[in-house]
Amino acid sequence: MNEAVLQSAWRLQQAGRHADAAKLYAEVLRSDPRQFDALYQLANIYLAGGHFADAERLYAAAARVNAESAELFYNRGCALQNLGRNEDALAAFARALAIRPGYAEARNNRGVVLLALGRPLDALQCFDRVLAERPDLSFAHNNRSTALFALRHPEEALEAAGQALRDNPRFADALCSQGAALVALGRPKEALQSFDRALFANPNCFNALVHRGIALAVLSRHEEAISSYNNALALKPDSIETLYNRATSYWSLKRFEESARDCERVLAQDSHFKYARGNLVLNRMQCCDWRDVAAHKARIAADLDSGVLSLNALASIAIFDSPKALLKVARIWTAQEAAQWPDSVWRGERYRHERIRVAYVSGDFRQHAVSLLAAGVFEHHDRTQFDTFGISLAPGDGTPLRTRMENAFGRFIDAHDKPDAEIAKLMRELEIDIAVDLMGYTEGARTAIFARRPSGIQVNWLGYPGTMGAPYMDYILADRTVIPEENRADFSETVAYLPHCYLPNDSTRELAAPPSRGAAGLPENAFVFACFNNLFKITPETFDCWMRLLGGVEGSVLWLSQPNPSAMRNLKREAEARGVAGERILFAPFVASPGAHLARLSLADLFLDTLPYNAHASACDALWAGVPALTLKGASFAGRVGASLLSTLGLPELIAQTPAEYEATALRLACDPGARTALREKLARNRLTLPLFDTARFTRGLEAAYRTMWERHQSGAPPASFGVPEAAAP
Repeated sequence: MNEAVLQSAWRLQQAGRHADAAKLYAEVLRSDPRQFDALYQLANIYLAGGHFADAERLYAAAARVNAESAELFYNRGCALQNLGRNEDALAAFARALAIRPGYAEARNNRGVVLLALGRPLDALQCFDRVLAERPDLSFAHNNRSTALFALRHPEEALEAAGQALRDNPRFADALCSQGAALVALGRPKEALQSFDRALFANPNCFNALVHRGIALAVLSRHEEAISSYNNALALKPDSIETLYNRATSYWSLKRFEESARDCERVLAQDSHFKYARGNLVLNRMQCCDWRDVAAHKARIAADLDSGVLSLNALASIAIFDSPKALLKVARIWTAQEAAQWPDSVWRGERYRHERIRVAYVSGDFRQHAVSLLAAGVFEHHDRTQFDTFGISLAPGDGTPLRTRMENAFGRFIDAHDKPDAEIAKLMRELEIDIAVDLMGYTEGARTAIFARRPSGIQVNWLGYPGTMGAPYMDYILADRTVIPEENRADFSETVAYLPHCYLPNDSTRELAAPPSRGAAGLPENAFVFACFNNLFKITPETFDCWMRLLGGVEGSVLWLSQPNPSAMRNLKREAEARGVAGERILFAPFVASPGAHLARLSLADLFLDTLPYNAHASACDALWAGVPALTLKGASFAGRVGASLLSTLGLPELIAQTPAEYEATALRLACDPGARTALREKLARNRLTLPLFDTARFTRGLEAAYRTMWERHQSGAPPASFGVPEAAAP
């Protein structure tokens, strides 16, 4: 009787009538609960229908009847795999292989589980063994590509994906693997073609939509990236990786509230996910929405103590004022996101050029603070001793400053559309003696170029105010204020001390005729406290102080650079909560002309700095415009830049050591017109005579540092800390 029912069930199953077949198998099991074929085939029906828990239960029962079926253990492994029970799945696949050692599908799936368990090397061995016996299996080639990608071998991953596509050009998963490898190799435009081909083959290919968004984000096409992420989220609304990626694109578009919402959704699913907590804090700070920020910062600090990184390297500078904590962050970040490549492009050569070849690498050769500060330095280089190269990682923006950058170097190379590996190879072919990274871990950085070690001397300078924690960066250019001698051990790089402030300035910057206060939106007779720092640098503690200053100086106003609308609302609300009318906070709209910006800034009475992340270019702007800048000296590199600027400018009286001193000094200057006048006159004199704004003098000191690095390198000596003497920058 049961035999006839089993045969009928099998015929129905083969015809695709699974529900009818399942009823017959269940009928058999009611009379004989240990009937193997009924248990096994009903489990197969449940597996095919996505009912993985029921399938696994039936496979387990079938295994108790017959423990010698390789197919049973293979299928049970697949059910366990789909249930996320990876260790149990490994055991099931191992049992299948013990019964049938040449079971390629079982060995392949074992490799897939090993990938899920974070064991890519073991997984690769599985795939290699499968392909040794069955070189025609496209899916094994694709899985091998995934393992190689996880092992940071994108070139080999690309080749393996190509093998998978050789016999099946429409294999969507392999096209995704190909695209992911191309993105990792710095070839996002080619990657987009792979993802588009994958979507043509399978319009609902989730991985293609996600990775297409990543490629578009790398190309700074963030609106399109968000659209691709949205399509992926329509398929899997709770995909945590996709939500996180969309949040980063919202951030790049300055859509901070939307970015914060995605970060919150990520953290609701996984409170330790990647850098989501740090990104949430930074988004909130950009909106001056300080709800729960202190609690989130405490959680980030606790995570770091446990060796877990909850924020990206750049965000850490806005949160930690501890050099030791920042070094720990940088080292973890480097290991996770910018590890040294196994093969160095530079092979140990020591070049013998008539002039030292220095390459400056940046995506900020455009209307950007780095170029505004350093343009004069690049122009002042001694061309008889230095051969300079500007390697641009971003396309031109059509501004006069970009044109100036293109003319400032001995040779300017627009490499924005070149892969990282190709740029590193180019630098090696150019026989660059000293490669200077002007970006560090700032937005748009392509640290992988330096991770490939294209030059024998690699220098961290200017763009990133702190250690990179990277073994392939040899020196950091600093001064003895931003990195005191006792803090040298908190930097992975060897410190090269410039004779004055490490920040350059361009002494040719012109100020337009200042507008009237009324034209600038300021009250004519009020005292104007100003801060044009990026808003994420403003902490609740700093804002508390500023509101007390407004309360203590009748009619005074606080003048800030115009932020996003939510920040404007929040700042006014926070002021009201502290007893200050929101109308006393004024916002300066963006002005495209640097000269017009400086002229308008000159209307302020006192520039107020922030901590733990000081003003850098903004403080230079204020001082050049003749506005005294008051700073609070911190412990970290980024928190000591204001002190470095003011020391170099001969204005130590504007460096506060404590929050109480900072507040008292600001209040005293606001209430003492005579002291303010004397201070502005001193600033006007020192600005023209002391080193801070002497571009030629700065460049001579910088060149002396390069010569010392080069001479040590030529002699075979390792990098060592040194200071450029004052006489080297006359």
